[in-house]
Amino acid sequence: MAERSVRWGILATGGIAAAFTADLVDMPDAEVVAVASRSQASADAFAERFGIARAYGDWNALARDGDIDVVYVATPHSAHRVAAGLCLEAGHNVLCEKAFTLNAREAGELVALAEARGSFLMEAMWMYCNPLIRRLKALVDDGAIGEVRHVQADFGLAGPFPPSHRLRDPAQGGGALLDLGVYPVSFAQLLLGEPSDVTARAALSAEGVDLQTGALLSWDSGALASVHCSIIGGTATSASVTGSGGRIDVPNGFFFPDRFVLHRDGRDPEQFTADPADGPRNSLRHEAAEVMRALRAGETESPLVPLDGTLAVMRTLDAIRDRVGVRYPGEAPEEDRAPELTPA
Repeated sequence: MAERSVRWGILATGGIAAAFTADLVDMPDAEVVAVASRSQASADAFAERFGIARAYGDWNALARDGDIDVVYVATPHSAHRVAAGLCLEAGHNVLCEKAFTLNAREAGELVALAEARGSFLMEAMWMYCNPLIRRLKALVDDGAIGEVRHVQADFGLAGPFPPSHRLRDPAQGGGALLDLGVYPVSFAQLLLGEPSDVTARAALSAEGVDLQTGALLSWDSGALASVHCSIIGGTATSASVTGSGGRIDVPNGFFFPDRFVLHRDGRDPEQFTADPADGPRNSLRHEAAEVMRALRAGETESPLVPLDGTLAVMRTLDAIRDRVGVRYPGEAPEEDRAPELTPA
């Protein structure tokens, strides 16, 4: 792809779409050229807010727009398979929000579709593109704390959310796990790969979604990860990685940290802080920049957010849901049963 602005289409007009678009319009090598919603009025309002030339009240119209380099899919995850699939079928490159899909089967279908079309596809796991998280992973990979023994991560919101809220709606893939738990699971698997075994417990709502879930992931190496998510209690949103020779603590907001502390046996603690030049800690521009870098390089997936890793996370989320008894409408017990985990 030539060194011109990458032309983005935005599919959906909710809060995360607005946050991502706000960052895109400030990037000199990005251009937001179209937006689509199921409502023309919503698409028009979004287009006016961000100065977008074309607004569609129909996802199909956006998919048919040939003047787009990549589509950002920001619907609730229950619609990711349909929305991202529609764009991939039309030959578009796609950045799709997390959780990538409802289950591993749907995720596999999107990956197969992208491969068949030769299109770029990436999960919008912005944490993996965060410069400080990349620094943390590099330290772990380089053996700064020895062999990883345990990972801990949590993400909880205080709520309360009424039954009408999307986080309580099974039809929208509600519950803590897919919306929030995907972060602790993804953090653990960034460092350890896919677990060999999963145990989990949850408190379920009257609608049948998880209000809070705790899981213990284990690896053949003996490593463990304790992950927790909740929509009924605000947690510290912290993480730690313990190794045979030290520990790394991320004190708050682990998926978009402003700092972390490295403790190495026999040494003084070392604090690593975010570079102010990287922008606000909640900036989504790092994942946008990675998509545009990959497109210009002719890549069909990102080495920072590889599709195999996304599929592995979806298998773990399926396994957790299987253990706690959460099933969404339309999931057949035989067809969508949690698959066997395949540790890396």
